Order: sequence, then C-alpha cells, then structure tokens
Amino acid sequence: MEHKNKDVLTAIYKKPVHRDAFLSKLNFEGDGQADLEHHGGTDKAVCVYPIEHYAYWESELGAQLSPGAFGENLTTKGMLESQLCIGDIFRLGEAIVQVSQPRQPCFKLSIKFNMPTLPLLVQTTGFTGYYFRVLQEGLVPSQAELSLIERNPDASLTVSFANRIMHMDKQNNEAIDQLLANPALSASWRKTFTKRRAGQLTDSSARLNGK
Repeated sequence: MEHKNKDVLTAIYKKPVHRDAFLSKLNFEGDGQADLEHHGGTDKAVCVYPIEHYAYWESELGAQLSPGAFGENLTTKGMLESQLCIGDIFRLGEAIVQVSQPRQPCFKLSIKFNMPTLPLLVQTTGFTGYYFRVLQEGLVPSQAELSLIERNPDASLTVSFANRIMHMDKQNNEAIDQLLANPALSASWRKTFTKRRAGQLTDSSARLNGK
C-alpha cells in the first residue's frame, strides 16, 4: 500500500477461512504479520475483534463490513473488552489461549478505510479488540467456540480498564501498579507502564499517524 508517498507492507487485509487451521505459538497457519517490530510475537499471536462493534463502524465509515475487516484473526460474539480480563484463559478447538493485552490501533487502519482519524477514534472509543497468546498449540475449526477455562481472579483488570489506564488515565499509578502485578500482561505493555512509572511517557504519534 502507499502511505505518504512511501510503500508500506501490511497484513491487515483478511478474509474468512472455511476450514480447520493450525494455531501455533506465533500465528494461524497461512497468516502473517508484515511489521514484526510492532505486530506479532508470542504475546500477540492472535488478534481478536468483537462483531458487536461492527454496526458502529459501519455507521461511521458508511460501508458494510465483513468478518476480518479490522485485520483480526478471530471475529467474536459475546466477548467484549468490558467482559474479558487480562489473563483469562480459553479453549479454542484443540488450542488454549490467554488474553494478553488490548490491541493498539495503528495507521494502517486509516489507509485501508481512507480515514486518517480512524486509529485514534478506535483508541478513544475503547473498541480496540485484544490479543491472545497461545498456551497450547492445536487445530482450530473455522466456527470454533471459545470456552472459558480460567478467569483472572481480579475481575477489575478488564481489557477496557487496561485501555483506559494506557490512553486516558495515564497518571493513575495505583492502577498501573495493579496492571504490572498481573503476570499475564504482555511484555510490551509491561515495558510501557514501567517506563511511565519512572516518569517517561511514550509518543504514540508514529503508531497512529504513520510518521
């Protein structure tokens, strides 16, 4: 894709797969991530997005959306950011997965939908989706159900809560410490919160605008 007179590689264009797919520690067989510095890795093996948000975005974008529209690997129903906690563990076919962090939207969304403000809007609405790490690899049917195996004992550590502390309530040190105490929090979010606790803020303009 072209962005600001430069060629940009992306794997955001997804299409439904109507067959079983093997899920490894890094991704689904046949899938990939273009920017391995900011995407992918064991903490971000599976990108998940709730279908409940689609109606809002269809209104904002003036377009009909199909599953995978936001570059997610799994389009889910009944698993909103406000309902899931960092550390929750689910069975997905033969695989076992764990919520590791919210998704942080990047400028490639704005390129795909030709809407420069879209990444920031995704971030401020909290309709971000989230990531799974893979605890156990296995085959996943195309219409697999996610079955809860283990719930984080601290029910306040939802994906929505993590989003709010990362992007809105940035000086809430008590909440930051609460998130850092959760061993399931991804390494990248742990690094950001640790820096913030030491007085260092992270510049998100490159992620949101592609500068």
